[in-house]
Amino acid sequence: ATELRNCVICELLFCLAGHFAWLVGKSRMKHKITPPAVTGAPEFDRTFRAQQNCVEFYPVFLVGLWSAGWFFNEELSSFLGVLYVFARYKYFYGYVQSVKGRLTGFYLSLIILDCLIILGAAGIVNSFLDEYLDFSIMKKVRKLL
Repeated sequence: ATELRNCVICELLFCLAGHFAWLVGKSRMKHKITPPAVTGAPEFDRTFRAQQNCVEFYPVFLVGLWSAGWFFNEELSSFLGVLYVFARYKYFYGYVQSVKGRLTGFYLSLIILDCLIILGAAGIVNSFLDEYLDFSIMKKVRKLL
């Protein structure tokens, strides 16, 4: 199945999100912060915020990954998906160390999300043009190459 690559990437990110949640729990125990409290020691605060931020971005990533994969090119969207998993890993561990440590992973994540969203939108526009106006930009580009 052609969707296998993106499914694997979703599973990887799902496992990474679970790992981040486990690290929040571990940090709670280390700093003796009981739920529902979400603030405490600075290290806990950074760990908690890093995990929450990853959770907040997850739906945006899923829409971008699947839109780009279905409507533009699955290989490219999968490659960007792998880079996104790396960027989120770098973001999380950078943030746990320091607030400034998150920036490289954060900016890399945003660039990848922008690429996925642009590719998905371009693919959707091309699909509409092809379906309703019998004009495919992608077919024209392929002829040129």
